[in-house]
Amino acid sequence: MENFTVAFIGSGNIASSMIGGLIANGVKPQQLIAADPDRTQQQLIAEKYGIRVLDINYDAAKKADVIIFAVKPQQMQKVVKEISENINVENKLILSVAAGIKLQSIENWLGQASSVVRVMPNMPALIQAGASALYANTHTQEKQKNTAETIMRSVGAAIWLNSEEQLDIVTALSGSGPAYFFYFMELIESRAIEMGLNKEDAHLLTIETALGAAKMALLSSFNLKTLREQVTSPGGTTEQALSIFIKGKLDKLVNNAMDEAKKRSIELSESFKD
Repeated sequence: MENFTVAFIGSGNIASSMIGGLIANGVKPQQLIAADPDRTQQQLIAEKYGIRVLDINYDAAKKADVIIFAVKPQQMQKVVKEISENINVENKLILSVAAGIKLQSIENWLGQASSVVRVMPNMPALIQAGASALYANTHTQEKQKNTAETIMRSVGAAIWLNSEEQLDIVTALSGSGPAYFFYFMELIESRAIEMGLNKEDAHLLTIETALGAAKMALLSSFNLKTLREQVTSPGGTTEQALSIFIKGKLDKLVNNAMDEAKKRSIELSESFKD
């Protein structure tokens, strides 16, 4: 990334997390530019990271090798067209973190043969613990893919998908997934308080248990099923609790929830078509 300049179009939470992640991984602040119409946000980003922040999107984009669109999906068409009408983007790598905006739409709005990568990050990218999935169009070269992956690895794990349609699955898994875990943690914390633990202790034990389980799963050579079985002693408390989940058909609830999230992701993608 030494010879690359990256422009962020939009400087909200995801863009800010990526800027911070890149700097933490050795990218110099002078290699990064952001564009944002909000003067307060401009000042905040400039002071926090020491990067250039501009008013006009295409002024930031024309100085960059990589353009990252980090605006709301509803704003994408206007912002992409504005840039394509003012600068040549054919030799630039374009990343879009706008949920639901398909490659074909971005290519149509650009009106130029461009290297475009769609990225689905998730909320923990804000603390450099994200899980991102990427899919590139046919114009994207291997070197550009490596650049896109390096950028996303600055805020967590990153994988490449085999098809653009898989982004809808990723949305249902890692995109929406943090909320699933927060909800489950919320439920067990609440029940522990009702059973007699004070709020602070219940909160700490809930979070540390979730963190420990995730870390074990990450570091272990065993799959999730085996890890679950290792914790579940025959006739013990864990087996008793899990039997309630099984009787309540938790597996079907999870299946239905993810199916609905994927379905909604597809619906939103269709609604953003030009």
